[in-house]
Amino acid sequence: MSKNKIIDLKKPGEFCEDPLTELLRNGARRLIADAVQAELQELLNQYSGLRNEQGYLQVVRNGYLPEREILTGIGPIKVKVPKIRDKSGQGIKFNSALLPPYLRKTRRVEDVLPWLYLKGISTGDFQEALHALLGTEGKGLSASTISRLKGIWEQEHETWNRRSLKNERYVYIWADGVYFNIRSDDARQCILVIIGVTEQGRKEFIAIEDGYRESEQSWSELLLRIKAQGLSHAPKLAVGDGALGFWKALSKAFPKTKQQRCWVHKTANVLNKLPKAVQPKVKQALHEIWMAPTRTDAYKAFDIALSTYSAKYPKAMKCLEKDKDEMLAFYDFPATHWQHIRTSNPIESVFSTVRLRTNKTRGCVARHTILSMVYKLGQSAQKKWRKLRGFKLLGEVIRGVQFKDGELVEPLIEDEINRAVV
Repeated sequence: MSKNKIIDLKKPGEFCEDPLTELLRNGARRLIADAVQAELQELLNQYSGLRNEQGYLQVVRNGYLPEREILTGIGPIKVKVPKIRDKSGQGIKFNSALLPPYLRKTRRVEDVLPWLYLKGISTGDFQEALHALLGTEGKGLSASTISRLKGIWEQEHETWNRRSLKNERYVYIWADGVYFNIRSDDARQCILVIIGVTEQGRKEFIAIEDGYRESEQSWSELLLRIKAQGLSHAPKLAVGDGALGFWKALSKAFPKTKQQRCWVHKTANVLNKLPKAVQPKVKQALHEIWMAPTRTDAYKAFDIALSTYSAKYPKAMKCLEKDKDEMLAFYDFPATHWQHIRTSNPIESVFSTVRLRTNKTRGCVARHTILSMVYKLGQSAQKKWRKLRGFKLLGEVIRGVQFKDGELVEPLIEDEINRAVV
């Protein structure tokens, strides 16, 4: 018997390469079985009142489907999905959300190669990484797969870029230019990113494209392209940093869209112009502005900050005063949306992982590779995004209902209108 083979005492004659991994697989098998049984019991409870004339249950357990093997992040796991019998003839079936029909490998495994690459593992190191993650059972997943995957990502991005937006409507959008270590004749290339939120509250990527810095020309080309793809409804609000290129392009492409400057970017820009000893106090002063309950209170906090620090730190306070009205545009929208629309963080948080990948790469990454990586990571992250808080109010925003200091402005009733005219 080789030294690296250990007998599984529960099943004599079988071997495993790592007793700890086998223990984890057994634990996962039990957890999956318990979770599926809980799903089944929930369905049975739902139809527990469905009985025949004799009082017998009409929806009951009925054995298991044939056992099948699913490839997971800790190797293959054998699973059995229970069945039910519907005696009422209504066609009631049990479909496990955890183990849907025809599932043969988990999404984690399908995403493992993109994530390994994005996390900084080079193509040549994939053999060892895959063996550590999946063992020898990771059939069809080899180091050379990443090369083919990169080509597939590029094709997927190109197809996605040409998709129709005719039936889409985005209430809010976030825009930013994301810079990476790109192999290019011009180091000022960046990735232009736009994320939007639908009327149903779903956040999703609208555009991922490269551009020259964050110039007006680059943003104009991108905005005009998505309009040509069918995006005819102007967003109600756009959120971004102070880069002039985007705002100039936006005012031409969607002139009715209101503008909200990102408070995270503004805070960083102001603090960068201050001595470190003063930064905590000024940061608190800025916090009191954008956390004020009303626009009037925010303007008062603005005035206090400017009068307190302008004499000693004129550059910082001039930066703060710039785009003053655009910094407070969020007061015209529902208060439950404020935490989402005061900053462009949805974009920044997503691409920290891609920056990690480019920082670990010894040489610069090619432009088309970065684009496909950004697209692939974005699509993966998008699946986990939660709906916008208070999304039910998005319909009111679309209909043009007015909000003041985050609260709905009640329209005057007819008698009050008549009384006001008299």
